[in-house]
Amino acid sequence: MSAIERWSVVAGSAALLAAGCAVAQPTAAIFQGADLALGERLIKEHRCAECHQRKVGGDGSSIFRPAGRINTPGFLRGMVEQCNTELNLALFPEEVTAVAAVLNRDHYRFK
Repeated sequence: MSAIERWSVVAGSAALLAAGCAVAQPTAAIFQGADLALGERLIKEHRCAECHQRKVGGDGSSIFRPAGRINTPGFLRGMVEQCNTELNLALFPEEVTAVAAVLNRDHYRFK
């Protein structure tokens, strides 16, 4: 086995170990230390509720918990990141986490 092949095996093993550690974390640890005030401000500033109302009607709240699609904190954060990307909001990772943490507090309540 060449040095490059050995490095690939080591790097792959490290990635698997990191993924395993991430899964083993307490469920909502991803939101620990998130700036909730920042998340609230960003939700208002980017008019998230208005966009959700246009997509699903009513007050927009039916967009939360769609038929089991968002069932972990990681998926919730991923959906916020998807909005960030699709709408070109240019949010930093900590801002995405802050928004997701507010949504978790107000709608999802993952522990």
